[in-house]
Amino acid sequence: MIHAFRFHDYNLILDVESGALHSVDEPAFAVVQALEKGWDVYALPYPERQIREIVEEVEALRAAGSMDAPEPVPPEGQTGEQVIKSMCLHVAHDCNLRCRYCFADTGEFHGPRGMMPPAVACKALDFLIAHSGHRKHLEVDLFGGEPLMNMETVRAVVGYGRELEKRFDKQINFTITTNGLGLTDEIIDFLNEEMHNIVLSLDGRPQVQDAMRPTANGKGSYDLCLANMKKLVARRGDKEYYIRGTFTAKNLDFTQDVKHLRSLGFEQLSLEPVVLPDDSPYAILESHVQRVLEEYDTLADYVFESRQKPETWLNFFHFMVDLSGGPCLKKRIAGCGAGVEYVAVTPEGDIYPCHQFVGHQDMKMGSVITGELDTRIRDLFQGCTLLDKPECRRCWAKYFCSGGCAANAYLYNGDIHKPYQRTCEFLRKRTELALGIYALEHME
Repeated sequence: MIHAFRFHDYNLILDVESGALHSVDEPAFAVVQALEKGWDVYALPYPERQIREIVEEVEALRAAGSMDAPEPVPPEGQTGEQVIKSMCLHVAHDCNLRCRYCFADTGEFHGPRGMMPPAVACKALDFLIAHSGHRKHLEVDLFGGEPLMNMETVRAVVGYGRELEKRFDKQINFTITTNGLGLTDEIIDFLNEEMHNIVLSLDGRPQVQDAMRPTANGKGSYDLCLANMKKLVARRGDKEYYIRGTFTAKNLDFTQDVKHLRSLGFEQLSLEPVVLPDDSPYAILESHVQRVLEEYDTLADYVFESRQKPETWLNFFHFMVDLSGGPCLKKRIAGCGAGVEYVAVTPEGDIYPCHQFVGHQDMKMGSVITGELDTRIRDLFQGCTLLDKPECRRCWAKYFCSGGCAANAYLYNGDIHKPYQRTCEFLRKRTELALGIYALEHME
């Protein structure tokens, strides 16, 4: 399978199975697509000799395995040994913001507000260690709600994690996702010391942030959050962080939000499309899709141009692609590993396949308190690779999204095996643009 597309006047052809990306002239662009569709290439408006030479070059690429490569045979099973290597700890089911689009029901996760006790957090780490098998490198994301509202547990679980590292010869990379409102100098120093990565939630321009992410008392949050985030990033040095925003139907000109965030000095950026039921006033509807695709074009032009100068360079998460290395085949097939290698834990110690399934009782997998784990749900997700989804298997972008988000599929189609098509359209567009930027930056 191939995918042919254009970026900045370049003709690009992706060989889906091998991952090879070719830049070709106009005649070759036409010939390769005709061959893929089974058309008569000699009916194309080019000299017969030129077409013959192109066909010979295509055959050479096929022989080399970089054109029309066969689908690789994956290793047995999704992960081999059944291990859990990453965990999302819901240290707070409460929040000091009231985001209009919050999938977590402004921190409640469709239940009572509450905090995870330190003892439950430590039990969760015990569970992770017990189920991590041979895996040395583990990941724990401190999540909410707003995790900074429960610094007692954050400190306790990090301290306990450091003890477990020594006892079991493991490495635990802690990350935290925060809106930044509760950052103080002392907390900033703690997070910069202990967190492998920090995700800072900020949507962009002041009017966007204040409208979508007001405080619990209804006031704008932009000024307070921004001041704290700038202080944290300034002290973070070269350690990883991301400014992570969300765009909705109310700011479909979201390139302006990326530009604004970069103008503030932030270099590591991500902006995600909101996923909401169509009856929400903030939902991105089918009628918005073409507008979003066009805006991604605008954003890609801005990102590419910005990356040409050190003083304006930025890294946009959705335009990151690595064709020289990147994840192994099993990872590309299995994706995030939700319900198999990755689980979420609530303040009460209940286990779910990921943070977006929390509160859906039919997806409750067990408890870190009792140590139980429902292997039936794990097996359900074990069989949720892109190879188990016919629509995905036929898609040229399959190895870049790994079958899409199981939670979105479940919430909007009622089946983790049926991808949510609106996000598929956005993913394919972003992947084309990411490949285009990659190609131009690696042209010899």
